[in-house]
Amino acid sequence: MKTLNAIRFIFPGISLNEHTARAVVSAFLVQTDPTVEELADIRTAVSEAVTNAVVHGYRHNDGDVELCIKLLADREIYIRIKDKGCGISDIEKAMEPLYTTAPHEERSGLGFAVMQSFMDSVRVRSKPGEGTTVTMRKKLRSIPCRSN
Repeated sequence: MKTLNAIRFIFPGISLNEHTARAVVSAFLVQTDPTVEELADIRTAVSEAVTNAVVHGYRHNDGDVELCIKLLADREIYIRIKDKGCGISDIEKAMEPLYTTAPHEERSGLGFAVMQSFMDSVRVRSKPGEGTTVTMRKKLRSIPCRSN
């Protein structure tokens, strides 16, 4: 599918930057005139993916998170969040609701479930010791025709 516009943003994998990632997504997507609900859904999914990278991927170690956003034809949004952290050995297990690798930190284990509920598709690729890539897509509603 044709890319109409794209941005790539790399930032340190620290909790403070979860807010920054949401702000970057909001600022970039304003050009698509999303509904408030669409924007909130996308921001929430991005926040969950970045939180997973910081909390579970890096586990208090240093590392960068890469956020890539693309505007595709037909009002489809493509978002990729990538870390080079510890990786996930069992992706299927990690995507189960209530599963967490940080129960001592009172984590709910709902990150992937939240992403899936707000986005049209969520794909996770990971290798232990090499990191994780979460790719999400969402098609925005059509803009109604305006008559004069």
